[in-house]
Amino acid sequence: MQSMKATQRLQQILRKTMSTSSDIKHITIIGAGLMGSGIVQVAAQAGYKVTMVDTSDKALENGKSIITKSLARVAKKKFNDDKDQSKKFIDSVFANIDTSTDAVKTVQKTDLVIEAIIENLGIKQNLFKQLDAAAPSHTIFCSNTSSLPIGDIASATPASRQSNFAGLHFFNPVPQMKLVEIISTKNTHKNVFNALEEFTKNIKKVPVSCKDTPGFIVNRLLVPYMMEAIRMVERGDASKEDVDTAMKLGAGYPMGPFELADYVGLDTTKFITDGWYQNGVGLKGDKLVAPSKLLNELVENKKLGRKSGAGFYDYSK
Repeated sequence: MQSMKATQRLQQILRKTMSTSSDIKHITIIGAGLMGSGIVQVAAQAGYKVTMVDTSDKALENGKSIITKSLARVAKKKFNDDKDQSKKFIDSVFANIDTSTDAVKTVQKTDLVIEAIIENLGIKQNLFKQLDAAAPSHTIFCSNTSSLPIGDIASATPASRQSNFAGLHFFNPVPQMKLVEIISTKNTHKNVFNALEEFTKNIKKVPVSCKDTPGFIVNRLLVPYMMEAIRMVERGDASKEDVDTAMKLGAGYPMGPFELADYVGLDTTKFITDGWYQNGVGLKGDKLVAPSKLLNELVENKKLGRKSGAGFYDYSK
């Protein structure tokens, strides 16, 4: 009888600490880069109070600049050349945005944390370990990682926090891309998933659900596709130009695999495939993500795609 009462008491405590969709009012986004600032923008546009966090004022100013330019494009579509309406719109979004260089202080009064920093497991684990000590018990922790297991990141926090831990994977550019992957670990509570699903819909995105598997849905299919395209060129089966043309006109893709790889970043693509090939559950040693000599050479020569001015294609002009 005492054991049953203790179990019921524990369940009551857990229910109180589990967030529901209506509990999410303040959001902390950690990382003011392209992804982080994009998430800040869509959340603030939807009326959420958001704090954007990064390690320096310079990084935060860059994040605000990215948001300003993006909102200007949105305002131009919404209000044509009405400068007053455009300014009111932009000001109304920024009224929902604060900035900080102190993540630990910020999370003391937040309902949802979304991390969008460097793809390094140790750095992410250390961050969430620090945040767990400061955040309220109801706060949901999410990572925007595209390649690291959510369970591995969450493992740096206690079991009580791991039930409030999930993946929330946005796509770049965030304001334009409609999809968000919600990744549940074996410990993620159903209430937490439901809260994230409703939050995703509130910011006018379309959620899909996935287990904590390498690459989740999109990248699990997309990355091997890009790697097979590279292998086709390495074998001399076709030119990169013809592969891109074939996939755009024959499969209806907006970009061919080489254009897409350059857009994503060749260093990012290599980082993902190397990690999966070496350690990915179900993909370790799999030829689908085997290293590519051509890709390795381009990355070694700092030809990383659009962001560096050259990759599979030359963007210097």
